Amino acid sequence: MIRVTVLGTSGASPTKTRSLTSVALSYDGNIFLFDCGEGTQMQVLKYGVNYSRIKAIFISHIHGDHVIGIAGLVRTMALNGRKNPLYVFVPRGEEKVISTLVHFDKAVITFDIVINGIGAGVQYRGKDFTVSSFRLSHTVPSLGYAFKVNDRRRFNETKCKKLGLEGEMFSILQKKGSMRLGRKTVRIESVTTVKPGEKIVYASDTRPCASTVSAAKGANLLIHEATYADTESKLARERGHSTAKAAADIAKRAKVGKLVLIHMSARYRDSAPIEAEARSVFKDTIVAQDGEDIFI
Repeated sequence: MIRVTVLGTSGASPTKTRSLTSVALSYDGNIFLFDCGEGTQMQVLKYGVNYSRIKAIFISHIHGDHVIGIAGLVRTMALNGRKNPLYVFVPRGEEKVISTLVHFDKAVITFDIVINGIGAGVQYRGKDFTVSSFRLSHTVPSLGYAFKVNDRRRFNETKCKKLGLEGEMFSILQKKGSMRLGRKTVRIESVTTVKPGEKIVYASDTRPCASTVSAAKGANLLIHEATYADTESKLARERGHSTAKAAADIAKRAKVGKLVLIHMSARYRDSAPIEAEARSVFKDTIVAQDGEDIFI
């Protein structure tokens, strides 16, 4: 099971009820952060995310509301004796920003922090999943991320019995893709079906763009910024952001399972109109609240 915890949902500045942008994804004992705005370590503690299990941080762009939280988080990790390396991914050319946040006060960091400047492509491989990046459209270089569990093959019990497949034959088929059985060649495609792996896509900050549609195609969950309501569409264009309606259109075009809106401007005290606007385009939409858990 994948647990997605939305740690912060406000854009640019926090409010009394919304912290700055960060999302934690927990899978198979490891945690991956997507953005790390100011106050993220407090949100991690508040909402039961084990910071000692944070394996990597994927930064969308270097605006302060998405990165400043790294400074405090790595110091707390060090004070609690962390030894395992921490991997940080950031748009290529912005590595120095992260390095400065880590080293500005000459704090003693007890573990390696590996800073990777990246473009688009597969950036991280786990035992049965990948994290890929794709380009967004903002006022500075910005990346979205797609967490994808590998597709799984399932043997069709009826077909396997009919052919006489048993025991070690299954592992041979999995390794080689085909095998001789009597006078026949059995191919794995003929006795299995493919179950697509779960996919969660994160896109903030950005204008609505085709790259997000492509990356999010068929995703179980799309987490997308909705800084403004549609009445502020001109301002959204000028500042490189999306409206709730535009984010919903992306979700509809990508045929995702669920849309979660984050990064709302602090001007919106009531999220209900934002949610209603998005739902008029894509029904399965929620405006996330800080601490909201989504299980996939």
